[in-house]
Amino acid sequence: MLSAILTVLLQAATAATVGKMGAAIGAGLAAIGAGIGIGNIGGSAMEAIARQPEAIGDIRSNMIVAAALVEGVAFFAVIICALVIFI
Repeated sequence: MLSAILTVLLQAATAATVGKMGAAIGAGLAAIGAGIGIGNIGGSAMEAIARQPEAIGDIRSNMIVAAALVEGVAFFAVIICALVIFI
């Protein structure tokens, strides 16, 4: 079933369309990866705060910086994929 669907998609797609499909898949994977990364950062921060409540300020600031870096990379990936789709 899956191979039949993939065969039909590949036959219907031209080189430009395959590139645009790849860019769309890449944008989706970038968003999913960012969500997983930020979820891991938040979960680890909650565990660290539970272990050392007196260090909440340092943990929070480090968590925000790490989440911003992950979000920045994901935003960059989505913009590149959008450029591939529209240009």
